[in-house]
Amino acid sequence: MAYQKVNADRRAPGHSQYLDNDDLQATALDLEWDMEKELEEPGFDQFQLDSAENQNLENSETADLNLDPIQPATSPKGRFQRLQEESDYVTHYTRSAPKSNPCNFCRLLKIFCTAIILFISGILIGYYTHKNCSSNATSSGTLDLQLYQEILKTIQAEDIRKSFRNLVQLYKSENDIEISKKIKTQWTSLGLEDVQFVNYSVLLNLPGTSPSSVTLSSSGQCFHPNGQPCSEEARQHSSQDLLYSYAAYSASGTLKAEVIDVSYGNADDLNRIKKMKNVTNQIALLKLGKLPLLYKLSLLEKAGFGGVLLYIDPCDLPKTANLSYDTFMVSLNPGGDPSTPGYPSIVVPLLHFLGIQKTDGSFRQNRSNLTSLLVQPISASLVAKLISSPKDRITHSACSPLELPNNEERIVSMQIQTVTKFETVTNVVGYLKGSTSPDRYIIVGSRHHTAYSYNGQEWASSTAIITAFIRALMLRVKRGWRPDRTIVFCSWGGTAFGNIGSYEWGEDFKKVLQKNVVAYVSLHSPVSGNSSLYSVASPSLQQLVAEKNNFNCSRRGQCPETNISSVQMQDDADYFINHLGVPAVRFTYEDIKALEGPSFLSEGFFPKRATKIEEMDPFFNLHETITKLSGEVILQIANEPVLPFNALDIALEVQNSLKGDQPNTPQLLALASRLRESAELFQSDEMRPANDPKERAPIRVRMLNEVLQDMEKSFLVQRTPPGFYRNILYHLDGKTSQFSILLEAWEHCKSLASNETLQEALSEVLNSINAAQVYFKAGLDVFESVLVGKN
Repeated sequence: MAYQKVNADRRAPGHSQYLDNDDLQATALDLEWDMEKELEEPGFDQFQLDSAENQNLENSETADLNLDPIQPATSPKGRFQRLQEESDYVTHYTRSAPKSNPCNFCRLLKIFCTAIILFISGILIGYYTHKNCSSNATSSGTLDLQLYQEILKTIQAEDIRKSFRNLVQLYKSENDIEISKKIKTQWTSLGLEDVQFVNYSVLLNLPGTSPSSVTLSSSGQCFHPNGQPCSEEARQHSSQDLLYSYAAYSASGTLKAEVIDVSYGNADDLNRIKKMKNVTNQIALLKLGKLPLLYKLSLLEKAGFGGVLLYIDPCDLPKTANLSYDTFMVSLNPGGDPSTPGYPSIVVPLLHFLGIQKTDGSFRQNRSNLTSLLVQPISASLVAKLISSPKDRITHSACSPLELPNNEERIVSMQIQTVTKFETVTNVVGYLKGSTSPDRYIIVGSRHHTAYSYNGQEWASSTAIITAFIRALMLRVKRGWRPDRTIVFCSWGGTAFGNIGSYEWGEDFKKVLQKNVVAYVSLHSPVSGNSSLYSVASPSLQQLVAEKNNFNCSRRGQCPETNISSVQMQDDADYFINHLGVPAVRFTYEDIKALEGPSFLSEGFFPKRATKIEEMDPFFNLHETITKLSGEVILQIANEPVLPFNALDIALEVQNSLKGDQPNTPQLLALASRLRESAELFQSDEMRPANDPKERAPIRVRMLNEVLQDMEKSFLVQRTPPGFYRNILYHLDGKTSQFSILLEAWEHCKSLASNETLQEALSEVLNSINAAQVYFKAGLDVFESVLVGKN
């Protein structure tokens, strides 16, 4: 497979600036005219060129050079060389020689000089044409970078801080609908096109009128989830923070049973405990983290537990975070409206002449709770009271994890009250239409306040950043510029209840999004710490993200080790990654200690953050950095002719995911090797040439981009454990590189005599790798057939 090239030094003279030189043109015309006269003199009338041979010469030279403006038959130099090629040239010349030899010598000298001049001119034209083409290619890339920097330099930390403070103040006085209206108004005032509300009526599980409680049977003491004693005054005047310490979509009711410490609740923990005790209808004391909460709850439910007391061990948190008395909220919803799983909750007004004065739409399922377990989040201080642990558990700078002694029995009664009702969740969506590929979308997602349980800090940070980028972008748009592809800005609602807003919107427009979405850029939690820049990206985007990280650190003079991984994200990117197979990226500032601790702690939402945003980033310099990094990635994906995705990195990620102790079949390893070979061939034969402006054909670029944007769809599997990503390119955490479903299946296989689960997981991975390899191979075949057809 090859690209058809035309060397710069063979370009038609009409492409060169040197053809504008009148003196050079006049000289060439005079020389040609002189030679024509000389060839027409009587001394040359006996030189009769064979017309057929002359025609073949013309066709041959024209075909070789592929330059239509050049006509060898009328070129003085060409005709002179053609005469020399005659076999009887010398004989004819001697026989018909003119009487004046000095005159003939002068004529020959003129012809020779003409040839030399034309030859040198051709070299100069070719050299400068090639130089100009290279310069144009380089300047094109330079102009794009300059454009990006001009857009991003208008982003200022002070503007982000002002927007952030306005949003925080707005939260204190307005409800969710009013906040959505303010966001829409602000985006519209900045010039964003077609900003609209997209509303869905969804089933929410909310706390009851009084807070949940846990009562010790031995002493009769009653405690609220935060560890404070129950009282009538507390019930009547309970704060919203206390009410929102609950598990959304948990079962409701009362359960009295023994508390059994299951630690983090993995398969090994449960197998060890089931050998010691009867766990049926008992209450599990479970730590949040290390594994997805939904997965751990599914194991507990399968084992026969009846309830769960969920907490975060202080030893798993950074020392700066003192959350011992803080309660938190979790959602047991895997995503979207629970009453319309897999399809959007569309509301359609019925006609009044039917006599129905209400709204109806999608079929609703009765799913007030998504588990049979009674789940209650509690504070670490309440856990300490349950296990009679001394308050001071930190000795010699070492933290002792909370543990319930195995030889002691704790009987408690837990009471949970929740209510379910339909409420409206609002998404704010705005568009910046692309100029050349308006049917290709880059989605930029933030979130706005939905539940009372937040104090406005994190969502306000997210919204302030997306608004700052919109402002910078629209300043350039007003001067006449547009990106090649469409950028869709989304502020999602219902995130705390299971990414409801993004799921419903995705299900609503699934057919369009499957074909048109190119990438998703998340601004979910831009600043959660201040010590380390942490990037999560799809394998195909990791190279681009690394380039931006390196550029940023060199600009700031601080270049720590690049921290980029493909791990599960607890945010609204979920639907786009797991159901559409869209490449995604997120930049976040984190506490380095939090990165070293257990994963999935972010599944807990605290009503009062231990560290507030303005304390972590008082001058909002971190916010400015996140905005510019995210903005440059958005601009490059939206504006580059060839999508900046790396096919080979996907193949390398697959091979790395097969390393480790878990068993891999030879067929699996062989397929991964074939996938890498196909990706390497695709990268070298298609992607590298397409990035050269001199060889870039629009139809081939369009075909190439369609292949690039769908690369990850091959890795969406149908069956995964609860809480695991369907996109197997993403890992559970940054500490493990193996495929998550293979790790889980291997643990399951060790605890059971049957290896059926492991075989199913191996089959899923095998089919995914094979589909990806076939996909790359088919792409190569299509390019080959197109090239052959055009030739």
